[in-house]
Formats: sequence, structure tokens, C-alpha cells
Amino acid sequence: MNNSILKKLSLPAITFIIAWLGGLSTQYTDWTWYEALNKPFFNPPNFIFGIVWPILYVLMAIVSYLNAKNIFKLYLMQILLNGLWSWLFFVFQSTAFAFLDIVILIFLNVLIIKELRINKTWVSVFFYIPYVLWICFASLLNLAIIILN
Repeated sequence: MNNSILKKLSLPAITFIIAWLGGLSTQYTDWTWYEALNKPFFNPPNFIFGIVWPILYVLMAIVSYLNAKNIFKLYLMQILLNGLWSWLFFVFQSTAFAFLDIVILIFLNVLIIKELRINKTWVSVFFYIPYVLWICFASLLNLAIIILN
């Protein structure tokens, strides 16, 4: 198997492994801590996250497969930070480090969008924008929780 095919196949696989590892953090979360947090009025019900994230991970996997050659390193860094966020926020209850993580995550994903635009892969841009918008929203939630607590 040549290097190009290996890259194309590895990013979607890593995406789903990270999604699983991020989800695994919920088993180690002290939910009483989370429930006791003051949350902003725009905090969605918990079940929404279970609907949105699987869709976003599928879209991310598709984009990573189609564009592995151009975004491999950036994507790898961002997906690792993506998986780390759940552990920082929920398991380690470190809302500030989680916020720092997500700010870097947004920056990396803006660079990915820029790379997708440079290469005129408009379908990939269209598929990837919901993820970037969602993590921007998540960063606002994260920041609001820091401020309210």
C-alpha cells in the first residue's frame, strides 16, 4: 500500500478512534459536578450533543479522506485536540485548559478550511463548516461556564 492511500485511510480511522476515546470520557465523568455547574441560557439539552457529534465525525472523516494529502498534519493535530477536550473538561474538570484546547482547535480548523479553499475543494468546505461552527459554539459554552462558575 502506498503512502498516499495509507494517509487517506488512516485519517478517517483515527477520527472514529478519537470519537470513541472522547466518548469513553463520559464513563469517567463525575456527572454531579457537571450538573451542579451554572450553565448559560443557550446551553442545549444533553441529548443534542449525542445527535450532533456523530454527524460531525462522519463529515470530518469524509473530508479527511478526500483531502488527506493537503491537510494530513493539521487534521491530525486538530483531531487529537478534539479528543482531548472531553477529558480536560469532563474528567479532569479543567474548564480553563479545555477552553485553551478549543481555542487552539478552532485556529487549526480555520487553517484547514483555508487549505480546503486554496485547493478549491468546495464540497469539503461545505461538509467541514458545520464542525467549525459547532466548536465555535462549544467554545462559547465553555467560556460561559468559566465565567458563570
